[in-house]
Amino acid sequence: MPKMSFAGKSVIVTGASSGIGAATAILFAEQGASVVIIGRNESKLNAVAGKLPKNAQPLIMKADVTTDAKKIIDETVNKFGKIDVLVNNAGFGKYGSLTDGKFLEAYDTVMKTNLRAVAELTMLALPHLTKTKGNIINISSVAAMSVPRDARSLSYYISKAALDHFTRGAALEFASKGIRVNSVNPGPVVTDFLENMDAEMSYDDVKNFTVLKRVSTAEEIAELIMYLAGDKAQGITGSIMVTDNGFLLKR
Repeated sequence: MPKMSFAGKSVIVTGASSGIGAATAILFAEQGASVVIIGRNESKLNAVAGKLPKNAQPLIMKADVTTDAKKIIDETVNKFGKIDVLVNNAGFGKYGSLTDGKFLEAYDTVMKTNLRAVAELTMLALPHLTKTKGNIINISSVAAMSVPRDARSLSYYISKAALDHFTRGAALEFASKGIRVNSVNPGPVVTDFLENMDAEMSYDDVKNFTVLKRVSTAEEIAELIMYLAGDKAQGITGSIMVTDNGFLLKR
């Protein structure tokens, strides 16, 4: 991809303080975009900012997508005057099964971030994306298409299945406005996701869940996100793009 292909574009990336979000924000900045880097951990946000090109002028914002959606949209437009791309990446998992009685607690918390916040940001960004004929990429998961190995993860799997339906519905509704909406559904990716969930396995263990016996890097996923956001993908909308090293083939 030629350098500066996103020059002049305004790109919001939520959950950008680490992992896929951080890699995506850095890649867009390297391609000349004006990037809005959203996260809740200020020190991690600053670390990401330190990896941006020297000529980048990002908007670094400590914010929570569940409570600060309007702030995110307003401050982006105030600084950059428009929104071209919204990457809804913020998401997490929380343990709680039907049997242990903690499912509803996990469900309410997970859905608030993984789906409701996406819907709110999408609705608030809509007038601005309509003006730019922009697009949205939602970061889902192969969890949307499979059954959890661990019953305690059920709420996460439900949230991603719902997000995929949201992507299709938004794509259909926004097509007449010239706005594309797509989803990227990674399999295992080396991030701090397992650590944040207090998972009882390592990425070496997870490799065995894929037919290619590997786990993706965050940069691989960022490349796919960037492709979908660009003009080369102008015919793609409502698509669920799986990149999972053959994870689903083993399920």
